Amino acid sequence: MISAPSGAGKTTLVRRVMEQLPNLQFSVSYTTRPPRSNEKEGKDYHFVSPAIFQGMVEKGEFLEWAEVLGNQYGTVWVDAKDLESKGIDLILDIDTQGAKKVREKIDYAILIYVLPPSMKALRERLITRGLDSSEMIEYRLANARRDIEEAHWYHYVIVNDKIEDAVEKLKAIIIAERCRRSKDFILEEKKRIWEENHGKNYSRGLSEKGRESI
Repeated sequence: MISAPSGAGKTTLVRRVMEQLPNLQFSVSYTTRPPRSNEKEGKDYHFVSPAIFQGMVEKGEFLEWAEVLGNQYGTVWVDAKDLESKGIDLILDIDTQGAKKVREKIDYAILIYVLPPSMKALRERLITRGLDSSEMIEYRLANARRDIEEAHWYHYVIVNDKIEDAVEKLKAIIIAERCRRSKDFILEEKKRIWEENHGKNYSRGLSEKGRESI
């Protein structure tokens, strides 16, 4: 799960990493807000009406959902274990409210928070992208200050100062977590191969020969 204040560059970061690492799948959220000029239906979000969104809530179709900055966002249920068995890691782009809810249901999820280098830099990014009014920018900045206070309970924090460095850090986290998750499988597989080649008591025999020579 990846969270960040609006304007921190989370979307660009995730896209770059998905282009460079195999077996990553992005969970496309549902939202009631209108699409921005650079967003595409089904790729960035599923854009739905408040009535459709509420219907999905009532049917229990969301893993989590929340209202953020006046709009509703929701993550649909996905069989994460099935994806894991296929060697695929699911990326959730999710706010801190949603991350808490998901963590209660999927306790093995890895949480990553993306920080802007400074609030000044965040303000400049929000202004430069030209998507919000000055009032909305101030609202987003106030919300960002509160949101960043939640970052302490995440497993990792990445400061997105230079996008190239942030990409390498996120890739390193994903690779490290994949190695950690596959540790037991690798050890069991190597043990099985060893026993097929040398027998189950091979290491015990070596130990006994060593004691005899002492």
